[in-house]
Amino acid sequence: MAAQDRNEHVPFPDEHSIFMVEHGPFCFARCDCGWRGPARRARSLARTDGKGHQSGATA
Repeated sequence: MAAQDRNEHVPFPDEHSIFMVEHGPFCFARCDCGWRGPARRARSLARTDGKGHQSGATA
């Protein structure tokens, strides 16, 4: 199943490096610090989760 995963790096200018990961029909934001957002069906929601993490809204 790893062949189905697709990582998409999104350029967020900050100390945290956020990237999007797709797994089947779901997408979630991840950070180099180890944070992982909830699985979403909409990429836009996953990106919003990542931006919230970057701004310090989530740990």
